[in-house]
Amino acid sequence: MDTVEVELDRRADNIRALARVLDSAIGIPGTGIRIGADSVFGLVPVVGDIAGAALSGYIVLASARLGAPASTLMRMLINIGVDTVVGSVPLLGDMFDVGWRANIRNVELLDAHLGGSTKTRKANRWVVAGVIAGLVVLAVGAVVIGIAAVRFLARIASNQ
Repeated sequence: MDTVEVELDRRADNIRALARVLDSAIGIPGTGIRIGADSVFGLVPVVGDIAGAALSGYIVLASARLGAPASTLMRMLINIGVDTVVGSVPLLGDMFDVGWRANIRNVELLDAHLGGSTKTRKANRWVVAGVIAGLVVLAVGAVVIGIAAVRFLARIASNQ
């Protein structure tokens, strides 16, 4: 292996480690269920979902730097979008986060496309701006959905 390949492998390993921490770092005793920091962050309405989306966004940006094609980056953003939007719903979203594991899915996508051509890597430099814009839209959407869900639950609680 040359120096460039070793560096790419090191970066990919770091992305895999982050995905494990976010999605499956802690086993729940007596069950086969594993949760990660993203599930724990999600317990804090709105802010937790934004924090999880930001860390997930880092995985997408790092994947772009490693040469993942634009189509793969878009699939990664969709995974994060589903995780963020559904995860914004109190309680139901927290249970969904445990099963969806967007970061593990994204690492699997990265692994499938790791080592893209030089032409793909150059194109990804242009895609990074679009990825960042997509992440901002996801964050704003999570805030809006989170606020709407909290208001809805508050209305239900006040009517009883």
